[in-house]
Amino acid sequence: MALFYASTFIALGVHLPFLPVWLAAKGLAPQAIGVVLALPMVLRLFVIPLATRAADRHDALRMVVMLATLVALFGFGTLGFMTSTAAIAAIYPLAATAFMLLFVLSDVYALRGLAPHRRAYGPVRLWGSAAFIVANLAAGYLLDFIAARDLIWLIVGAVALCLVTAWTLPPLGARPAGTPSETPPARLLLRDPSFIAVAAAASLIQGSHALYYGFSTIAWQADGYGGGTIGVLWALGVLAEIVLFALSVRLPAAFTPTVLILIGAAGALLRWSVMTFNPPGALLVMLQCLHGLSFGATHLGTLGFIARAAPAGLAATAQGYLAVANGVAIAAGTGLSGLLYGRFGTAAYGAMALIAAAGLAAGFVAHRLQKGESR
Repeated sequence: MALFYASTFIALGVHLPFLPVWLAAKGLAPQAIGVVLALPMVLRLFVIPLATRAADRHDALRMVVMLATLVALFGFGTLGFMTSTAAIAAIYPLAATAFMLLFVLSDVYALRGLAPHRRAYGPVRLWGSAAFIVANLAAGYLLDFIAARDLIWLIVGAVALCLVTAWTLPPLGARPAGTPSETPPARLLLRDPSFIAVAAAASLIQGSHALYYGFSTIAWQADGYGGGTIGVLWALGVLAEIVLFALSVRLPAAFTPTVLILIGAAGALLRWSVMTFNPPGALLVMLQCLHGLSFGATHLGTLGFIARAAPAGLAATAQGYLAVANGVAIAAGTGLSGLLYGRFGTAAYGAMALIAAAGLAAGFVAHRLQKGESR
């Protein structure tokens, strides 16, 4: 499982910060980049719920993971030969949707597979974050030596590695004792106020990262930072997340899932508020460390909520619905980011701070609902 996480995050470590650079090298304007990056987030709204529901119905997590990896590899390989904006906009959503499905299902697979071995999620998941750092640094330095138009082939190679490790994943075996023989109806989740509140909070907090994911590398290049420095900046954020994952098994019981989500929202609000003013390098280093909260704490809180609250046999479906909520927030945030960054530059982070504030408000609702249910 650690090897699979490592391979997927190597691919993500190249894809996330440097695909926008590849798109820019292909001649796409910031507005067009925002649209292209948002398209797969819209497609996920339809594909991911179907895939996760199928994985639950047929108890086929491993099979769906392998199929998604094959589709992602074919899609990114095809994308490398595309030259027109229309062709890129048609192929990229398919490749990116299949690729992101790996992250949705791998967490469900890990939570279920690690439980019988009494292994915690965080210390295993951190190997993905560690691999992301290695990929960031390597791709950052390579950016100074490789033409930006060739960055796509780094992604293709990394996804090929994902395929190898996906085939080595062991079968999960039968579902835990006590799980209903028939999959419960998905509407149970949609009727749960706590689940709705958590989905809203998590998606808004994660959606507030849209400008960072889509345009931070381009903005830092415009400010004169080299590829190696940009790789280090991205790596610092993930290093903070690794520390949190490593320490997650030692967190006091008071750090419930909804408390972690609130901490994540507060970290995001502070981070984007300061980023609005295009801070100098020294302050930027400290702000990158807040990624451990804005992403890491939110992610741990969300998965912790699913592990505790999702009905038996609906874990993948719950994760799929959360992915849909994230997709809506990030798609809207990415499209908005393209428009705002093209006009206002880094001042557009102010909009991300407002989105994080909305996530904080939803987090308070989720926390109060959970406290009420525990009484």
